[in-house]
Amino acid sequence: MLQNLFVKNLALIDETEVEFGPGLNILTGETGAGKSLLLGSVNLALGGKYSADMLRSGAKSGLVELTFTIEDEKIRRQLEQLDLFPEDGCLTLSRRLMEGRSVSRINGETVSTRVLREAAGLLIDIHGQHENQTLLHRKNHLALLDLYAKEETAPLRKEMAEKFRAYQELCRKKEGSALDDESRRKEAALAEFEVKEILEAELLPGEDEELEELYRRMTESRKVTESVAETYQYTGEDARGNASDFLSRAIRSMQDAAEFDDAGSRLYDQLVEIDSLLNDFNRELSEYAKSFEFSEEEFRDTEDRLNLINHLKAKYGKTIPEIQAYCEEKQQRLTELEDYDAFIQELDSRIEEALQKVEETAEKLHRVREEAAEVFAAEIQKQMTELNFLDARLEIRISDAGHYSANGKDDAEFYFSANPGEPMKPLGSVASGGELSRVMLAVKTVLADEEDTPTLIFDEIDTGISGITAGKVGEKLRLIGKSRQVICITHLPQIAAAADSHFLIEKETDRNSVRTDITLLDKEGSVRELARMLGGANVTDRILESAGEMKELAKRET
Repeated sequence: MLQNLFVKNLALIDETEVEFGPGLNILTGETGAGKSLLLGSVNLALGGKYSADMLRSGAKSGLVELTFTIEDEKIRRQLEQLDLFPEDGCLTLSRRLMEGRSVSRINGETVSTRVLREAAGLLIDIHGQHENQTLLHRKNHLALLDLYAKEETAPLRKEMAEKFRAYQELCRKKEGSALDDESRRKEAALAEFEVKEILEAELLPGEDEELEELYRRMTESRKVTESVAETYQYTGEDARGNASDFLSRAIRSMQDAAEFDDAGSRLYDQLVEIDSLLNDFNRELSEYAKSFEFSEEEFRDTEDRLNLINHLKAKYGKTIPEIQAYCEEKQQRLTELEDYDAFIQELDSRIEEALQKVEETAEKLHRVREEAAEVFAAEIQKQMTELNFLDARLEIRISDAGHYSANGKDDAEFYFSANPGEPMKPLGSVASGGELSRVMLAVKTVLADEEDTPTLIFDEIDTGISGITAGKVGEKLRLIGKSRQVICITHLPQIAAAADSHFLIEKETDRNSVRTDITLLDKEGSVRELARMLGGANVTDRILESAGEMKELAKRET
């Protein structure tokens, strides 16, 4: 959920910080106080359009920062796929706003606007009057339907994607295999040469690494041989005046002490053990020296073999397994080219079979969607009725897209009629801004347990409504708030009364400037703000009492 919002030097905002809570967060205030500005700043942080005139007068830069707590493991994995890793369970999205440009960061690291938007899409969903309104875009309707029926559609969509991918691969293979006789002969000749070159090399797994190590030892053997020989001079038994000679003398000299007492005996035994260890060392050193004895012929053979392997790597693959895989691929291609007509015939048969599987799966998915669309539309309409859309009707119509894709063959579109006798038309073309917001609220209520986005923002959802309808909207918002975080701007006390956390936005003016402040209200403060919304400037005791009753009633109803 969105835990913290920090804004600095943006329009009327000097500097403000908001700690949002779980459930339903309501923002209220006088017209012009900066409510929409505050949520507009959220849009900026999420990669929205920016211009320099958005900065506070006199400021050279501004900052918008959002901090999210990441609790859902699925979202965490999706963020990791974007190379984003929450720190202490938090992810901070920030955007520094300057004249002519802006810089976006996530957890302090600079990111592109694209990455910022992708991350934001996983964390927050904003619904305004028209901007960012999901229902305006027909392409989103099928996704909403599939989300509603995901238990039935998800396995079929996965199957459909696999079948369609297999079909596409076969089609691409045929397209890439379309050759005339001359081209086919040239390709076959080249493939034959490449296969022969690789097979004649008789490559063995891991031999390149062994040869590289051997070649390194050979090229460095002279230096190592000299150092080993010098070491043996100091420790070996071949010459006088070395460590072994001196140890032998020391042992002889220590014999008298060994016979004198136990301490001398122990020291004598240690000396004998040192001599034994030195002898073992000298034997191993001698064997080690022999490992650097290479003939000139061995060196040339190793060098030539390495050159051959590196030549093949440059042409066919970075590793021996890759070269061998390339060889197998070319051998298969040779078989195809040798009997080209039979190959194409077999490929056509496989394409036809794959297309049939695509059609069968797409039809299964289509039937599931048609059944789900009817039930989904009925549930949305039920919620719309509870939002005081008493005579409105809604349908979800499934149509043929005219082609197959990884998502099947279907298009979906919401059709809407606000009044009796009016024909059903596409929702985006006939619904007003307020109607769209309420329809979306109905959709979100139905999908409350299905969606993954942890934070929902509704801006101006109360446009064109009042009274009972406003109360119903407040109920629905609080209901959604039971399963995810909801942030909402409203002018209506019926909606504000349903708040779990109520924020007051005020415009403060002094001689030199105007600024916007935001305050989290306690229960008493929330009631006073509800009273202001009910009675305007003339807040009486009766209005205060009504506001308190409205607050208590909203809690009981949800």
